[in-house]
Amino acid sequence: MTAHSTAAGPTAARTLARTLREAVLDGRLTPGEPLREEALAAAHGVSRHTVRAALAALAAERLVAVQEYRGARVARLTDAEVRSLQDLRAALECEAVRILGERHPAAWPAEVVAPVEQALAALTAADPGDWPAVQRAHAGVHLALVAAAGSPRLTDAYAALGAEVALLLLHARTRYDVPALVDEHTAYLADVQRRGPVAVRAHLTHLADLLHPPA
Repeated sequence: MTAHSTAAGPTAARTLARTLREAVLDGRLTPGEPLREEALAAAHGVSRHTVRAALAALAAERLVAVQEYRGARVARLTDAEVRSLQDLRAALECEAVRILGERHPAAWPAEVVAPVEQALAALTAADPGDWPAVQRAHAGVHLALVAAAGSPRLTDAYAALGAEVALLLLHARTRYDVPALVDEHTAYLADVQRRGPVAVRAHLTHLADLLHPPA
């Protein structure tokens, strides 16, 4: 990467963080790849202080792992990390689905289902060659489902996981094409209306098992 930033201070750090985030999530920076301050500062025309601030922001999103004396590397998602992330997603998504089930015990009305179906349509239309667009569309399906519960705090908490969920889907890229992803999430929308939180856990555990099959 040779793009340079001439901005100063926090703006430069945010710009660099965005550039590095995009490179991580589209696979140009690979899991475990070192992120050396001096090289990044030279490549992007910023100070090492700016690089450290950008890396700290990405570490907060769990896209970068920073170790004392060893520097920063692109995060790897271990089995434990994948399952921990999926457990957290399940806790939030199950609560949203529980709220929806209590509010609509007979059937989810059209105004609840429609935003999720619209998000599924966006996933269907996503360009398979633009994986970041696929990641955003995939996130949109789950976020629309959580948002349907009408709890801003639940929605904000789920949205905060966005970068890490995108990294998770990047790890799964070789196991999915877009039609398979659409089919799986279309089935999930139907299943979650029938089985509620049980369907949420089954759906999220499936991806964890794909990446790290149980022994």
